[in-house]
Amino acid sequence: MKYKPVAIPLTLSLLLFSPSQQAVDITKLALPDMGDSSGTLITPLEEKELGEAFFRSLHSQIAINQDPEIQQYIQAIGEKLVASSDLPSNPFHFFVVMENDVNAFAGPGGYIGVNSGLVLITEAESELASVLAHEIAHVSQRHLYRAAEAAKRMSIPSMAATLAAILLGTQSPELAQAALIAIQAGGVQFQINFTREHEAEADRVGMQNLAEAHFDPRSMPTFFERLQQSTRYYGQTIPEFLRTHPVTASRISDTRGRSENYPYKQYPDSLGYQLTKAKLRVLTATNPTDVYHYFQNGQSQGTTEQRTVARYGLGLIALSTQKHKDAEAIFQQLANAYPNQTHYAAALARTALDAKDYNTALASYQKLADRFPDNDAIKLEYVNALLKTGHAEQARKNLLSLNTKTQQLPLYWELLAQAYGDLNQPAESHRYMAEYYYASGRVDEAILQIKLAQKSKGLSFQLSSILDERLSFFHDEYEKAKRDQ
Repeated sequence: MKYKPVAIPLTLSLLLFSPSQQAVDITKLALPDMGDSSGTLITPLEEKELGEAFFRSLHSQIAINQDPEIQQYIQAIGEKLVASSDLPSNPFHFFVVMENDVNAFAGPGGYIGVNSGLVLITEAESELASVLAHEIAHVSQRHLYRAAEAAKRMSIPSMAATLAAILLGTQSPELAQAALIAIQAGGVQFQINFTREHEAEADRVGMQNLAEAHFDPRSMPTFFERLQQSTRYYGQTIPEFLRTHPVTASRISDTRGRSENYPYKQYPDSLGYQLTKAKLRVLTATNPTDVYHYFQNGQSQGTTEQRTVARYGLGLIALSTQKHKDAEAIFQQLANAYPNQTHYAAALARTALDAKDYNTALASYQKLADRFPDNDAIKLEYVNALLKTGHAEQARKNLLSLNTKTQQLPLYWELLAQAYGDLNQPAESHRYMAEYYYASGRVDEAILQIKLAQKSKGLSFQLSSILDERLSFFHDEYEKAKRDQ
């Protein structure tokens, strides 16, 4: 989405005051209007730095999914859409926010998030793809990158933190208030400029992207229409996605009419979509019994594949409630029936690990890693198993073989720090723990870890130089953010 006025429950009429006691209406405070097609107002390097800082700020404020299989799926479907977009060679980063609220958003640098709540209310994979395609279109059409002159006076870390805080204001009003106060204290004022034309353009470009990526163009108006009809049940708690992406009758009509220009055909859901939804349903469940009955009923409904996914869901429930024998029986049956499906075999290995059957778990993960050498989700689970069983050096080598995108995740740095700690290399352990905290938006903790690393004995000249450089970098980031407050 492109940034728009942020509606904050219970604080819509709240007035925040600057030190001079001048009131500012929260509904009129806005994010930078970004959409410079020439790229002259924000350079590619600044865009990259802002995106990375934005993502770090998000990690410090909300729960971002750390499950390797879920991350692998959302990145894969996103990249499939990007390949058919106007920016096929640009780096995009897709992630799931573990929130039940229905929302999705596009941040600077091609960082696109979708809430678990939105994933779960979709009824077809093409509906999820339509949301991602819409967000990709906001990025590809440069709706996000026309920076206001006022915003240019802020440092990258502060601008990113402000964007993240205001964007997430509906989920945490306190964060939004703090961000707004910080803006006023710094004498910086933003103006939100978003237009119906931008939304219409994102719909049009997104729909074209959907069709070219072999998803159903009709899914976009279908999903919009169902969201609009559902608003009657929400009252004042309307989903944030509808606040930031107003769905009108004319918009539904426009997208419906445009979708009819594409030939009709069936678009079956991928198994990855169904398995991801099943896993998210379990991970976000507030009442495991309700989810158990949901999957139990699903065993007798739908296609063979849907019934199989329901059985997988029952296995996940059994595992989450420590019923290892039940989980093992379900996952073993599924793995035998579908030997080429990694989710089932990985769940079986995960069950053995959770049950402390370490020999079985390690053998299973090793077999999976050998069969699917390019599957980073399996590698990450294998690394976790290796660390739990005292194979730190093997875990370290596996971590270093992960692809570049995976190595940007906070989880990567955390596991690497643990590996070096187990190898009795405290300086390296603290060094990588600092990178974990930095990736998680906690620069102060990163500074502390570097200082701890510098106190380690026997530092080589090379490592000492690296620590000095990182400490200077982290201090600079911390001071920049502090100056803008």
